[in-house]
Parts: sequence; C-alpha cells; structure tokens
Amino acid sequence: MSRKVPQKQISPLELARMGGGRIAYIRPIRVEEAMRILGAPIEAPPDTELYAVFHADGQPLLIADSRAGALANVLENDLEPASVH
Repeated sequence: MSRKVPQKQISPLELARMGGGRIAYIRPIRVEEAMRILGAPIEAPPDTELYAVFHADGQPLLIADSRAGALANVLENDLEPASVH
C-alpha cells in the first residue's frame, strides 16, 4: 500500500534562493506566451515553439528560437540549467 506524501508549496523567495541564485530553467513556450512575456508582437507563426529561460523564482530572462540557443545563453552566464517539461 502506498502512502501519499504531503507536498509543500515553495514560495518565489525560496525558489530564488535555491542553488544560490544560480539556477535557471528552460521550458518550451508558444508564440502567444512569448508575446505576453515580452509585451510586444513577435513575427512568427502561432504554432512556432520557442524556448524561454527563467530564473528560479520565475522571472523571465530570455526567449530563444532553439533549445540549444537557450542552453548556450544559460551556460555563458554561469547559470546552472534545469529543464521543465
């Protein structure tokens, strides 16, 4: 029989402190979400998959047109990458 383990909510401040502020996560996003994040239109088909890099606390850092580009930027800025699916 398995037991349910209670899950703890992590606050944005706790997330920001994880990894000493050096963790960034990469996740795929659609054009619509990228436009919302940037607050500006993007000239790309709506079904285009982009890749966003976020600080551990959820603050967007950049949007790239490839996962490799997003990862390269994370590494160039001495951040520790984490992927979110």
